[in-house]
Amino acid sequence: MKRATDSQELILGAEPRADLLPPELKAARQGRLLRRIMAIVAAGVVLVVIAAVTTVTVQAAGAQSKLGVAEERTNELLLESAKYSEVRSVQNQIDMTAVARQLAATTEIDWRAYMVAVRASLPSDVTIQAIAIGSGSPWVEYEQSTVPLYNPRVASLKLSLTSPTLPAVPMWLTNLRTLPGYADAHPGSVTRTETGQYNVEMVININEGARSNRIAGGQ
Repeated sequence: MKRATDSQELILGAEPRADLLPPELKAARQGRLLRRIMAIVAAGVVLVVIAAVTTVTVQAAGAQSKLGVAEERTNELLLESAKYSEVRSVQNQIDMTAVARQLAATTEIDWRAYMVAVRASLPSDVTIQAIAIGSGSPWVEYEQSTVPLYNPRVASLKLSLTSPTLPAVPMWLTNLRTLPGYADAHPGSVTRTETGQYNVEMVININEGARSNRIAGGQ
């Protein structure tokens, strides 16, 4: 029969040890170690916070310095720019005048040259007694005729003509077609005076082709 042996191995010659410290002293020692570790961690956190605050302070000071330099430069530029305010004012007035002039010229018709062309289209023995000019403006469009046969127009001429002979009105109307910007023409009344002459009322309607476009054309 085998003898039952003990489960623990017997060690011969080992150094005898005995822990005679009370549990309270062990707990106190561990508490001091834990407090020391916490103090070290807290000191590290404080150092990190101090470093971060220092960095932010330095960056803020740099940004403030740059802002001061930029503000000083801006003030210098404003003072320098103020010297040329009168020049800019004059230039703005010139620009506004040029725009107004160009706008006003959009409806311009050289009436002197146009009347020379009208005179050339009529027989030499016909006299122009009176002229009435109607035209629009850059702000108000010329009123269109309510007569269905009249074409769109930007201006019109009403002529009072005198002819020593019975006028050939259809031929006159045909000759007027050569006028620049001719839209249409319509005769009015034809009357005979006591002296034997004939008075003719005539309306010539003019379209955009008669405009000179002097400024718009870059002249």
